[in-house]
Amino acid sequence: MDRLGPLDAAFLYAEDEDPHTSMAIASVGIFAGPPPSQAEFSAAYASRLHLVPRYRQRVRKVPFDLGPPVWVDDPHFDLGWHLRRTALPAPGTDAALNRLLARLMAQRLDRDRPLWETWVVEGLDGGRWALVSKVHHCMVDGVSGTELYHLLLSPTPTTEELPTIPPSTPFGAPPSDLRLLVDAAVQLGTIPLRQLGLLRQVLARPGDGLARLGSTTRGLFALTGAALPAPSSSLIGASGQQRKYASTVLRMRDVKLIGRHFGVTVNDVALAVVTSGFRALLASREERCDPTKVRSLVPVSVRPPGTEGELANKVSCLLVDLPVHLDDPVSRLQAAHAAVQSARSRGEAVAGAAIVDLAERQPYVAVSALLRTVFQLPQRSVVTVTTNVPGPSQPLYLLGRQMLRLLPYVPIAEGVRIGVAILSYCDELAIGVTADYDSGDGLDLFLAAVQQDLQALLDAATTGVVSA
Repeated sequence: MDRLGPLDAAFLYAEDEDPHTSMAIASVGIFAGPPPSQAEFSAAYASRLHLVPRYRQRVRKVPFDLGPPVWVDDPHFDLGWHLRRTALPAPGTDAALNRLLARLMAQRLDRDRPLWETWVVEGLDGGRWALVSKVHHCMVDGVSGTELYHLLLSPTPTTEELPTIPPSTPFGAPPSDLRLLVDAAVQLGTIPLRQLGLLRQVLARPGDGLARLGSTTRGLFALTGAALPAPSSSLIGASGQQRKYASTVLRMRDVKLIGRHFGVTVNDVALAVVTSGFRALLASREERCDPTKVRSLVPVSVRPPGTEGELANKVSCLLVDLPVHLDDPVSRLQAAHAAVQSARSRGEAVAGAAIVDLAERQPYVAVSALLRTVFQLPQRSVVTVTTNVPGPSQPLYLLGRQMLRLLPYVPIAEGVRIGVAILSYCDELAIGVTADYDSGDGLDLFLAAVQQDLQALLDAATTGVVSA
């Protein structure tokens, strides 16, 4: 039986405990040329559906939370229900697409069906159309989510004849509550063996075990210290159900040039320009830009090499105070780089991964109770989330239509009123900002500051002079 991990289940509990939260993530591909007909679109998906069995499965909870939720075949699976279509009113601007995306993502996915939807959006100006891929965070993380594009899209523009659809794998009979309880009991009985297995691994290589224990301990202390409440601001607090969304794109060659010149990573540059957006937003609201004002959760992939296509969450996190207090763009970049390096050296990501690994070896009823308790408590430590995922580096095509751009969407929850997703595609680095509708004014100002900061860093890297 295929079970959800503790982190996967946490994204379900986040929705259970907050009626305003939708924990779906999304990417938006923008394509050239006329959109495919619904028949073409359906045939393309149907021909590849066997490559992603999870798309035909739904979540089933175990009675009394005695075991983790499981993935089960949906005997009533209807592909047409998941493939949807809409159109933008003329003139079909990018801003109109952003507003549509915000409305689509505010709505929760139906728990009684597989947790995904794909929308064809017609009517974008310039003869373009969009493909919105919406999927629940309990199913994928950012890395595995982008891998779906390699399964569903083609690296060549040639319109190939769709392969013969393989015989449909028979749907398994839905498990009864009794079967789920028996399976949970068996898993509960094997916990001592799994814990013993972990102990044997440590004893077999005590040096590695002690080193990991030291890193984990340091990371736990660091996470505990970083989890203190952040200063009060308009960026944190209660949110409603509705969302706002805005996006912009940076040229990857500019980002890489800045990174090479200053000896930092692409992620550092992205984090620095996003910091300038938060600084501008706070200034527009006449709020102080203190050093600990904007504490960001920065997801870090802990996915083993070669497992990018596995649909599950394999992430840990760093907690980083974005340097909004610094006025100089270069100083902000250097401070952002130092903050990330410091968080990594303290072992925060190692500690986060160890917590998840330990949770998988504990009685799930206790893990479930802890998760529910955590999500019922007010959250004042994390102000925002900034997630950066590497996307496809080569152009992709769907039914001969080239994908011109790829935009990311990250959900917000638990007191976080604004979140930032960063996603690369070919020579672009796209930045998507999600905000609570009622408290999320100023996204255009935020993104304008991002572009201005990038230009200032580019000027500093090429001429040695920071532009005003």
